[in-house]
Formats: sequence, C-alpha cells, structure tokens
Amino acid sequence: MTASEASLNPLARELNTALESAAPEVLAMLSPLGRRLYFPKGILSQGAEAKARAKRFNATIGIATENGTPMYLPSVHQFLHGISPGDAFNYAPPAGRSDLRERWREKLLQENPSLRGKAFGQPIVTSAITHGLALVGDLFVGEGDRILLPDKLWGNYRLTYEIRLGAKVVTFPFYAGRGFDTEAFATALSENAAGREKLIVLLNFPNNPTGYMPTPAEGEAITRALLAQAAKGTKLVVMLDDAYFGLFYHLGGPSMTESLFALLANRHPNLLAIKLDGATKELFVWGLRCGFVTFGPGRGETAEATCAALDAKARGAIRGAISNTPQLSQTIVAKALASSSIDAERKQKCELLRVRAEKVYEVAGAPRFRESWDVYPFNSGYFMCIAVKGVDAEKLRVHLLDRHGVGLISTSPTDIRIAFSCLEVAEIEPLFESLHQGVQELRAG
Repeated sequence: MTASEASLNPLARELNTALESAAPEVLAMLSPLGRRLYFPKGILSQGAEAKARAKRFNATIGIATENGTPMYLPSVHQFLHGISPGDAFNYAPPAGRSDLRERWREKLLQENPSLRGKAFGQPIVTSAITHGLALVGDLFVGEGDRILLPDKLWGNYRLTYEIRLGAKVVTFPFYAGRGFDTEAFATALSENAAGREKLIVLLNFPNNPTGYMPTPAEGEAITRALLAQAAKGTKLVVMLDDAYFGLFYHLGGPSMTESLFALLANRHPNLLAIKLDGATKELFVWGLRCGFVTFGPGRGETAEATCAALDAKARGAIRGAISNTPQLSQTIVAKALASSSIDAERKQKCELLRVRAEKVYEVAGAPRFRESWDVYPFNSGYFMCIAVKGVDAEKLRVHLLDRHGVGLISTSPTDIRIAFSCLEVAEIEPLFESLHQGVQELRAG
C-alpha cells in the first residue's frame, strides 16, 4: 500500500479495492478527489438502519415530525395538490428516490434499444445536468487533465472543468461540410491521447449551440474511433451530455435517435461511458432541476461491482456538496413518468418544436439571406447557429438589441445562436429579416 493510499479513509480504501478487483482501469481514471471519496457510515446510514429496525421510537431523523409525517405549514402545503407531506418536505436519499431512479432506467432502456442486455448502473439523481457535470468532474477530473470537445460548445464546460478543477479543454472542428467532422475527431483523439494514460472526452448531442445530432453513420464512426483508441491503451472517460435527448427532427436527413452511451457501454475495459441527461429539457421542467448520471463500464461482467463503488463515491460527493436533490422535484418527475399520458404529451411538444425547426430550416437558408450568413447544419434540440459575413457577431448582437429589439447570443466572433425553442412560428421569418437588416446596416457603417 502506498503512503497516499494509507492516508485514505478506510471506506475510501475499501471502495478503491473493490474497483481494483472489478475494473482496475476505472480506478486509474479517478481523480485524486475521486480516490478519496466515500459515502460515510454516519447519520444517514444509522438513520436508515433505524428506519428499518426502530419499531418503538426513532429519534434519528433530522426533521421535525407530527403525527408520523413531516411537520408542515398549511400555507405551504395548500399549493401541493395530490402530494403528501412526506413526498414533498422530507429529505430524499443522496442518490435520489429509488422509484425515480428505476423509472428513469426503464426510460433509458425503452429509448435506447442498443442498451438491452448491457450492464450499466442505476441512474443517480442530480440537481440537473450542470450538477451532474460537476459531480463527474469530482470523480474523474483532476488538475492538468485534458478534456476533448468539439469547438462548438456550451461555455459552462470551461467554467466547470477549467476554472473549478484546473483541467485543460482542447477542441477540434465540429463540422465538415454538411455534417459532423468524424475525421477531425479521430485525429484529435489520437493526438491528445499521445503520451497520456487518461483522456476525457465530452460529447454533447443534440448539441448546444448548434442543434446538431450525428447521423447513424457518424455515430458509428465516433464509436469506432473511441474503441480504437481504447484498444491502444488509453483510458477514456467519455461523458455524453444528452440534455436535449429525444428532440430529433431529421432535417436534411435522418439523425441518430439513440445516445452514444448505448453504443459505448460494455465495449472495452479502457472506456467508461457516462450518460448525463435529465427531466429538465426532456420533460420541459427546467426549474425543477432534476437530472441524472448513469455509468456504463467497459467490463460488463463486473459492471455491478464497478457501479456500486462509483455509486458510493458519487453519493459521497453529493453528500459533501449539496446533501441531496429536492424531494419535491423528484416526486413530481417520478409521478409524471408513471403517467399513462406522458409519452403522448411529450410527442405533442416535440412535434410543436419540430414545426418551428422546419420553419427555421426553410427561412434561414433562403437565397436572399446568403449574403448575410451561412447556416450551420442543425436537425435537433433547441438551437441553430449561423456564421455571419462581414460583421463581428458581438457587435451585431448589441446592434440588434439596440436598434431592433431582438435578443440573440453571440458564441464567437463569427457565430450567432438562435433559440427557436422560444419562438412562435409566426415570429421566425420577421426575426431573420431583422437579423439580415442588422447585418446590412453594420456593413454600411
């Protein structure tokens, strides 16, 4: 045992030993903090024992009770029709309600047929995907680690991993022609893995800001590149940010309808797939902040033991940071997932967004606008991007606000992101007309 191992809490050592036996590659992927993490056998575990065995009196719970339920104020509970005080006001377990975790797992299997027969962990509930990304960072991202992403990316990744954890984000070109640049990805993967024991890869599809989901052929090419690199000996932590999963419109041709997680789980010992998703966008409940992290180890035969150890470390990270995610949000999402009408309701909202996306696809690509911008391929999600011509994107953004009352996002000196998710169909063409006018006004000086 090394000196650093000897200094660990015995519970952390126990989890690391379990990983060493079940998946030594995953143990090597852990950050220094990840190696130190454990779930304490303290108040929570003692309280769980008491809940099961204290038949006379249970004085372990850190809440106030009355008549066998959490104490509550009627002025608060009056707004929660159909939800009991216990399902609203009590603490949730650190990894989330067991019924919610099971229902989300069932949803993953239903929507990702390639997952059937594979061994993967029970989804862990997070305070939406941003918290999930930070949680995965705690376990696997250390100072100086390298994270590979496409150059069209959500800016919060840099804050989460570079600023908070001291990692280095490196990028590759997102697009080649009308699709995802799989060759640039494979090249960047090989170059950044050279001389490194571990590389972290973060792929976000449907993508924010571009609204692009790979085609099935592109998905297979991405998978092949990752498996080839794993076979060369690089330990790959592959994070799949699936925030906009399910919002597929197939503009310009068919896209994937499964997560890359389903293609990567149990494929190689050196590859750990991690799915990050949530009710946030998929169920249109942004403010409920309900997300999930799911581990897909490379060794299917020992996945249960691997996921149990990672689950305990994740619960320790959650316990040490936010204690747990809100019970009320979890209750609402669990009840919604059990509803017989939820699939039809989601389909109706997706169809509404698809109609908007099709209108944007038609309008943004109209010949009369070609002198003002090029349209990046998009087919899914909430967003699309354009590359403006002859003007600075940030200056254009401010100009549109000041002169036209139009709010857009500049993501680079050339790129503008449009969230068609929050536009009515009748608003789409006038918006692009104003955008075109703004470009022309700036060009004219």
